[in-house]
This record gives sequence, structure tokens and C-alpha cells, in this order.
Amino acid sequence: MNQEPYASAKRVFWIVDNGSSHRGRKAVDRLADRFPNAVMVHTPVHASWLNQIEIFFSIVQRKVVSPNDFTDLDQVRDRLRRFEDRHNATAQPFQWEFTTADLDDLLARLDRHTLADRQEEFPTALAA
Repeated sequence: MNQEPYASAKRVFWIVDNGSSHRGRKAVDRLADRFPNAVMVHTPVHASWLNQIEIFFSIVQRKVVSPNDFTDLDQVRDRLRRFEDRHNATAQPFQWEFTTADLDDLLARLDRHTLADRQEEFPTALAA
């Protein structure tokens, strides 16, 4: 954050999960106090796009970082940059196929499942 282009950027978004070290208002304030142009963005707890990020990082782990045969950090940086260049040149947009109708269907099935579970657990309470 003290180096360019971050130091002079109007805003730098820090995307973080909901781990205990950066959860809540204190974490947001701590980052903003240290770097006024930093904006902490928490990922949703459950999100399909987060799964896509995890898939991407698993690809980086398999294709770039493993085997861990680097002699210095410059080699790690160079290999990551070469992978980034190749990936950016060949990447295709995700074709999302999950529609709002699919979501409605899923929620209805979950509701039916939850109701059936409650009826099995408390048959007399729900019958009244």
C-alpha cells in the first residue's frame, strides 16, 4: 500500500473472507486508519462466485506453485506473471446457467425438505 500504484490510488479494494482476523467493524476501521484509501470488502459467507475463486486458486496451486522448486522469490513472481499473462490471453467468461427460476425451484425443494424434517421430528406438535 506504500508503493505505487496503490499509494496514490483513490481507492484500493481489499477483498477478504469472513475470517476472525478481518471480520467486523474493528477490522474495517483498523485498515482505514492505516491506509485511508483502502476499502475492505467482505465476501458473502456462501457465494457461488467465491467457489470460482477457490477453483482458480487451486489451478494456480497445481499449475504454478507446485512443485515448490523455487530458489528465490523472483522465480515465484516470474512464474506467476507468466501464468497470469497466459491465462488472461486464453480465459473465457463463465457461462452461468443457474437462473432465478432454478433458485426458486431450489428454495421450494429446501422448504419441502425442511418441513418434512420438522414433521418427522415433531409429528404431534405440527399436527395440532
